[in-house]
Amino acid sequence: MSLFTANVLTVFPEMFPGYLGCSLAGKALDEGIWTLNVTNIRDFADDRHKTVDDTPFGGGAGMVMRPDVLGKAVEAVYRPGTRLIYFSPRGTRVSQKMAEELAQEGEATFLCGRFEGIDERVLQAYPFEEVSLGDFVLSGGEPAALAVLDAIVRLLPGVMGSSASLDEESFSQGLLEYPQYTRPAEWKGLCVPEVLNSGHHGRIAEWRLAQAEEITKQRRPDLWNAYLETAKSERIKK
Repeated sequence: MSLFTANVLTVFPEMFPGYLGCSLAGKALDEGIWTLNVTNIRDFADDRHKTVDDTPFGGGAGMVMRPDVLGKAVEAVYRPGTRLIYFSPRGTRVSQKMAEELAQEGEATFLCGRFEGIDERVLQAYPFEEVSLGDFVLSGGEPAALAVLDAIVRLLPGVMGSSASLDEESFSQGLLEYPQYTRPAEWKGLCVPEVLNSGHHGRIAEWRLAQAEEITKQRRPDLWNAYLETAKSERIKK
């Protein structure tokens, strides 16, 4: 039985599964751990040219995706009670927490916009969540959908080899990940930190936590402040 079902609405169905058909995600797709349903929005256009967009009211550059066509596409695949996600630069930033929630919920529908975006009435008529990968603009929502699905699928049981590796990744504990090293022990005059060869698991854990905290403090002050607040709240509860 599939643990997660992704319904994707797009005018470029050939973009899927893309790189998600490779490596562990592709193997999980073949094994039925997750399911990908891709729907071509153009199939719901009424004219012979399969038109999905039109000029914006009020003038302006570009084209806007039509609400009548999008509405039929949404209603064909959306199951009430599941999440509806539209990728937009004005949306809430995607987070690890969001990926974890979606993985646990088991199904979501993703709308990939194109052109100048979609008619606002589509977002008013259906319970869409607008989400964004970051403060930049893509040509369409497809790359964002692939990235979010990657983040979700790798969390599903049976996809990754070790659950421990998921627990220690960036963002899982509110911190960026500590530095990683492998063989050879010396390369270009650079040596692996001695503590990692000590065999002392307690000291190694302390070193990794300290490294993660320092990197987070330096590179992501926003995450660091949130981490401190969480730690403070936990101390108060105790």
